[in-house]
Amino acid sequence: MRRGMEREWTRRQFVAGVAAAGVAAGVGSRAFAQTGMSGDDAMHELMAGNERYIAGKITSFPEDLKILKEKTVLKQEPFAAVLSCADSRVPVEILLDQNIGHVFVTRVAGNVVTPEVMSTLEYGVVVLGLKAILVLGHTNCGAIAAAVQGKEVPGQISVLYQHLLPGVRDAHGDVVQAVKANVVFQTGLVREGSTLIAKAMKQNGVKVVGGVYDLEGGKVTIVA
Repeated sequence: MRRGMEREWTRRQFVAGVAAAGVAAGVGSRAFAQTGMSGDDAMHELMAGNERYIAGKITSFPEDLKILKEKTVLKQEPFAAVLSCADSRVPVEILLDQNIGHVFVTRVAGNVVTPEVMSTLEYGVVVLGLKAILVLGHTNCGAIAAAVQGKEVPGQISVLYQHLLPGVRDAHGDVVQAVKANVVFQTGLVREGSTLIAKAMKQNGVKVVGGVYDLEGGKVTIVA
């Protein structure tokens, strides 16, 4: 796996970790419906999953195999949405240790809020009944670095700049700070840019939170 993790994941270590977590004897023990969950509950589950991931005690893989084998997922009832960067090093369900059907994921370079992204999140909240939204940036983000440096890019890639620049302009060229600032900015857009989501936050306790994923260590840190 990437540098900084406590150990490398091999098949044997994975099986040992699952057994140690007590999942081998009861696959599906973490399966749950969103019914009765609050926004705080949803965020707690996401962060607890990240802690399992960091500790090398992922529990979702065996349950996913069971779900796929038995074809038991007839409809989706995710409890949270994650807006993340499209970077291939950010495997959302794995780093949060969540099963198939638990997380409604939207991915776009720079984890920016566009009209299409906002409508997707609104669908998740209004139609699917999501309890939380996590806007997730990550360290060493190429999209953020390009925006900060003002690099020329081919094709339509520059379209992203209009969504990135408002959030990173005050970082003064510091990519690390720009990553955090962009998450804070995009999280604010989700909270304030949709009347539907704002209503769900006020009336139903839906949580909208921003975090940064550390590619090296694996930890998600809440920043907004």
